[in-house]
Amino acid sequence: MPDGSLSLPARLYLLAWDTARLKLTGAGELHHLVRAGALTELAQRGLLVDDDGIATPVDLDACTGDPVLDGLLDLVRESRPRHWRTWVTLRARLTLVAVREQLAAEGYLRAERRRVLGVFPSVDHVLERVAVVDALREEARRVLEGPLPAARVPERDAAVVALAAAAGLRTLVSAADHRRHRQRIEELTERSGAAAPALRRVVREVRTAVVVAATAASAPAGG
Repeated sequence: MPDGSLSLPARLYLLAWDTARLKLTGAGELHHLVRAGALTELAQRGLLVDDDGIATPVDLDACTGDPVLDGLLDLVRESRPRHWRTWVTLRARLTLVAVREQLAAEGYLRAERRRVLGVFPSVDHVLERVAVVDALREEARRVLEGPLPAARVPERDAAVVALAAAAGLRTLVSAADHRRHRQRIEELTERSGAAAPALRRVVREVRTAVVVAATAASAPAGG
């Protein structure tokens, strides 16, 4: 498929689009989900490892060739040591903006310039490759529903569903889906970190941070 090279954060961003309404859903919390996807992929690639709960770069010179992933890797290298949960939220919009710019440059999105109140310049992004996103969603739904055993699902594909479910991404996993496929989601979470016990801990730590961030964002403001 032409979208097979898409990174995990790019897939999660695209899956947030409602292709029927051509509208981005969950925009208020999407930066946390996209950042979680980037952290998970860097961990799956072995470029970030767990050191007593701290996200730690393995090599000061290693890179992926993907500007979004490499940008986050550089940020982690240049910052003081922090826990995985902290990185899910800390300056997470930087990763979201980088993903959006990357997808616009590659033709998945179209940037439309306008002026707010006729004065202030602004840019809206419109989904351009609707069919690609529909295909991504169908593929992710097959991962969620089976029939392929979770142990045979590619780790990145498993992480897409596990993280989307954690964030409550309604365009992929509704509340009813979450209840109906709870055991499958747990299996896919385990599969996301199948390469090593430490990676499984990382995936669970990142997933928990996404749940906390999504819950906080949906909570009513205090009076």
